Amino acid sequence: MSSKYHALVGLLAIVLILISTPAQAQPRPVQLALVTPVQIFQEEDAISGIRLNLLYGRNASVMGLDLGLVNHVTTGISTGAQYGAVGLVDSDFVGLQNNLVNATNGKFDGFQLGIVNYAKIANGFQLGFVNYAESMRGLQIGVVNIIQRGGAFPVFPIVNWSFE
Repeated sequence: MSSKYHALVGLLAIVLILISTPAQAQPRPVQLALVTPVQIFQEEDAISGIRLNLLYGRNASVMGLDLGLVNHVTTGISTGAQYGAVGLVDSDFVGLQNNLVNATNGKFDGFQLGIVNYAKIANGFQLGFVNYAESMRGLQIGVVNIIQRGGAFPVFPIVNWSFE
């Protein structure tokens, strides 16, 4: 038998063990979601490791690598790297958001790279076509850059900043 077959059987065994494990308060090491609620673990669970969202995945928080079409986290602080088409964070995020659309409704610390970047409170760097922060300590580079409170300019093309 080929090594690919053995790897697939091993991965399947790990997934079955994780599915059959009783609910616990500790973070889950891996999540696979087709579309919430069709996912290995419930959306209330935190993920600490890797999450793969084929269409849409939602969890309380993710610490690690978050990959998928639509990545959605709801509570707590998420840390790590998020890659996909849409990244939605209802709370705080620390790390890299590299989606076509990035939206963090809490405090964002790190680097947002996308066509549209939004952060309620941003600390770091936004690079995109449209960048928006209600307040920011950092730099924005894009066609339209908006820092609602405390920026060098409220709206400015190419570059905007706030280091207060």
